[in-house]
Amino acid sequence: MSEPASPFPTALEWEQQRQPGVWVIPARHQRWWLYGLFFVLTMFSTTVVGARMEFNFLHRQPVFSLNDDSLSLFPIGWIAQHPTNLLLGLPFSLTLMFILFAHEMGHYLYARHYRVYATLPFFVPFPSLIGTLGAFIRIKSPIPSRAALFDIGIAGPIAGFIPACAALLAGISLSHPIAVPAASEIQLGFPLAFHLAARLLHIGVPLSALSLHPIAAAAWVGMFATALNLLPGGQLDGGHIVFSTSPRLHRWISMFTVFALVPLGKYLWTGWFLWAVMLALTLRHPRVPRYPDVSGRRRVLALCAALMLVLTFTPAPFTHSSGRDVWPEIREGSRETLHDLRDGIRHLLHRK
Repeated sequence: MSEPASPFPTALEWEQQRQPGVWVIPARHQRWWLYGLFFVLTMFSTTVVGARMEFNFLHRQPVFSLNDDSLSLFPIGWIAQHPTNLLLGLPFSLTLMFILFAHEMGHYLYARHYRVYATLPFFVPFPSLIGTLGAFIRIKSPIPSRAALFDIGIAGPIAGFIPACAALLAGISLSHPIAVPAASEIQLGFPLAFHLAARLLHIGVPLSALSLHPIAAAAWVGMFATALNLLPGGQLDGGHIVFSTSPRLHRWISMFTVFALVPLGKYLWTGWFLWAVMLALTLRHPRVPRYPDVSGRRRVLALCAALMLVLTFTPAPFTHSSGRDVWPEIREGSRETLHDLRDGIRHLLHRK
């Protein structure tokens, strides 16, 4: 994900040359050690959760299973007892990190091509279901044209989508049916690309009945991240593509995307509420020269970006997690918490 800064950031000193419109950007020191440190930490966190996925896969359980027969969400204790178990997580972590790295380097290299100052990819480790919150670069200088904005914006999704497709085909071919098709705590929804791959490889069972190989799980995460970045709004990659092709429509399409995510959150997945809020806070796009216009092959590539979004978008990434499913549980949990709190207060008052 590319995160553009203000078109005129105060942290940069600009020196205009005699030629109008020509700017010199002073070189800035890249903190290589910091990017390297967070890359290593993210590699470790994704390898830990990858080891849990491999454990589930070898026991023919759903790859994201968190039931009683599975390991904990972030099994660092299990790894500490048997350090060699960490090697089990390499298929997932190497695949996912390569997809994320390819995506961010697509942005970074095209930024360098257009002499736009951008940071190196910054990876975010987190002990979550997938071991990371993703990666991003920051663009800290003005983008010289709509063509440059388009190329920088679309390069990331294309660079990440290609290895994700390769990982999908390899991972699906290595997957096998679940031993006991019992309901898992976490059930995945699948994008269109997964269904097409299953049909291409003649998989004889539904995707929901497969124990995904960790490489296929990494492809799922990579495609999910690609779809999120291609949402046509705000300052996401999809928003950059929309702005570069039609600056006047950018705000309206962004607002439409925000409103569209609300019913998706209510009926399919509550996480869309968070993305609706994030997009609503970033509707305003940094200024980019309106001319020259984007035309020709770039508009064809814009259609390719829309196709990638269709192939990778999952309306319900996790089933049974819509607002209608989650809110009653939250209300019930709140009632139980208030009830326990009242009982505790009454007990304290009675003792006094």
